[in-house]
Amino acid sequence: MLFALSKIFWWIASPGNLIVLLVTIGTFASFLGRRRAARVILLPTTALLIALTFLPVRGWLLGPLEDRFPAPQALPDHIDGVIVLGGSIDAELSEQRHQPAISGSGERLLALADLSRRYPDAKLVFTGGSASLFDDHAREADIARDVFAEMGVPVDRVIYERESRNTYENALYSKALVHPEPGQVWLLVTSAYHMPRSVGIFRKVGWPVTAYPVDYGVPPGGGPAPNNFLDGLEGTHWALREWFGLIFYYAAGRTESLFPGPNP
Repeated sequence: MLFALSKIFWWIASPGNLIVLLVTIGTFASFLGRRRAARVILLPTTALLIALTFLPVRGWLLGPLEDRFPAPQALPDHIDGVIVLGGSIDAELSEQRHQPAISGSGERLLALADLSRRYPDAKLVFTGGSASLFDDHAREADIARDVFAEMGVPVDRVIYERESRNTYENALYSKALVHPEPGQVWLLVTSAYHMPRSVGIFRKVGWPVTAYPVDYGVPPGGGPAPNNFLDGLEGTHWALREWFGLIFYYAAGRTESLFPGPNP
C-alpha cells in the first residue's frame, strides 16, 4: 500500500507534471471566463518557470543532499563487501530493445566494476527489482548481469537481489541474502543525493554501512543557476523527490532521523 501511495503522490507532485497540471487548469479557467482564478494559478506557475530557468533552485535543493556524505578521501585496506543500489538501468526499455539501457545514474555501475578490481575478495551485491506500479516483469538485477559481463566483471561473483521495489526493500532483502556480521565493513554505493535516505534506511534495518557516493549533479555548495530550463527542471525533480522521500520514510518509521548524516 505504501509503495502504491508513494508512486501516485509523486506522479502528481513531480515538478513537470505539476506545472502541466496547473497550466491546464489555469487555461481552462481563462476560457471559462474565470480570469481571477486563472491569474491566481498562472502567475505563480510562470514565476516558478522563470525561477527554474534563471535561479539556482536546483543547487539550493540538491546541494545539501549531495554534500551530506562526503566521498571518502581514502578507502580502507580491507572491506567485506559492496552494495550497489539499483536505479541506473531502465529494465523495461532494456527488454524491449534487447540491450541494456543505462540511465543517468550509470556511475553506480562503474563504481562496482572499479571496486571489484580494488577488492578482489569482497562480496559484491547489486540490488534492484522493478519499480513499476503495474508491470513488474522486467527486473533491473537481471539486466545488470549483462552489463557487468560487458564491463569485464565476473557475473557469478555478484549477488543479485531482484525482488526489491524501493530503497527500504533494497536494504531489507539484501541483508537477508548476505547476512552481514557485526564489525564488517560494507560500502554502500548510490547517487550522492540519494545517500542520506539510503544510509538512514540501512541503519534502521541494523546494517551499518560506509557511504560511497557517486553520480553528482551539482558542484559543492550547489553551484550557479542552470544553463537552461530543462536542466533546472531535471535537477529540481530529483531533489524534490528525495526531500519528499526523506519526510515520507521518517514518518513511516523507516529511518531514525529526518536527515541522516555521517554520525548516527
